[in-house]
Amino acid sequence: MKTWVRQRIAILTVFAVLLAVVPASVWRFGYGQALDQLAQRGEADLALAADRLTAQLQRYQELAVLLAPHPALTILNDGGDQAAARALLVGAADKTAALNLYYAAPDGRVLASAFDGQDMATTGTPHFERALNGALGVHHYRDAETGLRHFLFASPSFAEDGQVSGVLTVSVDIDYVESNWQGDGPAVFFVDEAGLVFITNRDELLFWERKPGDSGLVPPTGAAPPFNDYDRAGHVLWRLDWGPYIPDRGMHMVQPMPVIAMIGEVVLDVAPANRIAVLQAAVVAALIFAFGVFFYQAIQRRRVLAEANAVLEERVAMRTQALSQTNVQLRREIAERQEAEAALKQAQADLVQAGKLSALGQMSAGISHELNQPLMAIQQFADNGEQFMARGKTEIAGENLSRISALARRMARIIRNLRAFARNESEPMGRVDIVAVVETALELTEARRTHDAITLEWQAPPQPVWVRGGEVRLGQVLVNLISNAADAMVESGTRVIRISVEASDRVSIQVADTGPGIEEPEKIFDPFFTTKEVGSAEGMGLGLSISYGLVQSFGGEIRGANGPDGGAVFTVELDYWSDRVQDGEQAA
Repeated sequence: MKTWVRQRIAILTVFAVLLAVVPASVWRFGYGQALDQLAQRGEADLALAADRLTAQLQRYQELAVLLAPHPALTILNDGGDQAAARALLVGAADKTAALNLYYAAPDGRVLASAFDGQDMATTGTPHFERALNGALGVHHYRDAETGLRHFLFASPSFAEDGQVSGVLTVSVDIDYVESNWQGDGPAVFFVDEAGLVFITNRDELLFWERKPGDSGLVPPTGAAPPFNDYDRAGHVLWRLDWGPYIPDRGMHMVQPMPVIAMIGEVVLDVAPANRIAVLQAAVVAALIFAFGVFFYQAIQRRRVLAEANAVLEERVAMRTQALSQTNVQLRREIAERQEAEAALKQAQADLVQAGKLSALGQMSAGISHELNQPLMAIQQFADNGEQFMARGKTEIAGENLSRISALARRMARIIRNLRAFARNESEPMGRVDIVAVVETALELTEARRTHDAITLEWQAPPQPVWVRGGEVRLGQVLVNLISNAADAMVESGTRVIRISVEASDRVSIQVADTGPGIEEPEKIFDPFFTTKEVGSAEGMGLGLSISYGLVQSFGGEIRGANGPDGGAVFTVELDYWSDRVQDGEQAA
């Protein structure tokens, strides 16, 4: 018992370790794979956001480059038409939704603008100074008074001597740019060189600032929210509490954007990746737990079976001696039963043969008449033939000889049928032409039918109908049915026997008579049941019982019923003969 307790504690310990270590490893591996997939999607999302922002700003950049050398602007230094220049700039602003467009001289004087009253700083601004050097100037800032965020593109125009003759500045409203993708996708923000979040699709992150040496962001209020960064599977993850629309835990990714002098950043929610990893770990844990339960039950069952086996071995040892004695007794009983079955089979065979001999005995008078009549005719034809030969009438003598030959063949056929009927058939079942069997039975009972003036209605099918059975035994069944029909019509005024063979799903042979019918159809196949007088020598009530057993041995059925117009109708159903059935029996 103590050994079993120690084994159980060891098994539970190993199971607990596996249940803790394996799912954790699966979670870690699955989490890493999910983060890799998330990183690929994040790179695509960040690149898409950066391309979208760049594409939106690029049209204003191209506007500044293409419009700066316009003649309506370049002649302003020489006193050109300011109204035409203003109309040009207003039309461009209306078509591109630019915040403002203004053209300034190299000294910083604004010569023309699309809208007055806008902040149009020139001298000393980075974008203006860069344009004075002949390059495209880019700059962004926030208007302290209006709160608008400006993104500026300054493009120079050149005089014939190659010197900068003026600068066209296009001012873009970042609020308008952001309006197309605000709140769309993951949290994306663009940080300038000063570490300020200047563009983002999350309003709560606008104007947050990254301090030197820090990776996190600080809001304009200066109160630092909770922040922690760490590495997981080669990726930088942030643990945040920055608002309802910022993930609590996110993957941080960056993409430099030198064209607009900013860095694109994205924070991807890692909760779906964690859920996938947790689900994988839970499935593995469930499998381990199920396996552990099954394993524990198997061990428990094995222990119980071992204890039960010990008890059973003891009981087996106690009952072995009793079983040995019982076995000897059973062998003796089996031998006695086998002897009884052999005797029963022999008795059944003898009973069948006795039934045939009994039928032959009943038909003996008619058969004797059938044989005696041809014999007398043969004797007469022979005597006449001898006299005709003596007189030299050979033709008439030859006719007598032909008649003698025909009568001899008829006698041979009758004797052959009798010998076949009386034969104790032991051959296996085979292919039997039921039409030929019916013809044979009719020949054997012809004398009885002639003696009792019985009319036969029988239309033989034009072709053989092959069934599965024994020829002699089927003949015995039909002879018995015809003889019973003749016995039933002894006192009937109309004596007709109708025999038919129908072929549908099975072969059906019907024997109908015009007798009084069957009083108790349910008992007619019982042994020793007869409707004849007690002590009658015509039968013992075994004919139909024997016929029932013979038909059953062929796999067929025999039924007796009263016909709709009176009389009895016996139906025998047999299976068609099939070569496939024959092959199966031979194989068996």
